[in-house]
Amino acid sequence: MEFFCYHRDRPGSLPLREELGEAHWAYMDRYEAELIARGPTFADDGETPTGSVHIVDLPDAAAARAFAFDEPNYQAGAYRDVLLRRWRNLLGRTMWEFPGGRAGGDRHLVLGLGPSTGEPLEVPGDPDELIAFGPLLSDDGEVWVGTAALVRAPDPEAARAVLPRGRYAAIEVHAWEFGGRR
Repeated sequence: MEFFCYHRDRPGSLPLREELGEAHWAYMDRYEAELIARGPTFADDGETPTGSVHIVDLPDAAAARAFAFDEPNYQAGAYRDVLLRRWRNLLGRTMWEFPGGRAGGDRHLVLGLGPSTGEPLEVPGDPDELIAFGPLLSDDGEVWVGTAALVRAPDPEAARAVLPRGRYAAIEVHAWEFGGRR
């Protein structure tokens, strides 16, 4: 089962995240084979971390909750909240298989949050600009509650355009970059 996990930073938690950097890396290393995508989000300055995205394939919801809530930064209070949803990988690849590679161009996390319009979700535009794309789902995987996309785009507005206007109650766009040890 695939899960989308977005840990959002608590304001002022950067020193704590820096202190726990190696603990976070070591924790994520345990899930290397299960990760579909990962990486930090950033504030408008492009430098201040605001969160951490992980898309992971795990056996069940209990394993996903353990992954999200046993993470060292979460345990230490660096995060203000966690968005954890079932997810479906509509591209069928990991971020490491993205044709655009790790570098070049701006990268963004785009979140479109429900309600569902009942229309089927389709991969938009040029899939070679999408790093990851899929629906956010209810716990049982049956109800669409939103969409999560990692996209290469020249600016936030172009990234936002991967999700159609009028389909979502809210759309968030965050600067994002490939994560993981290099």
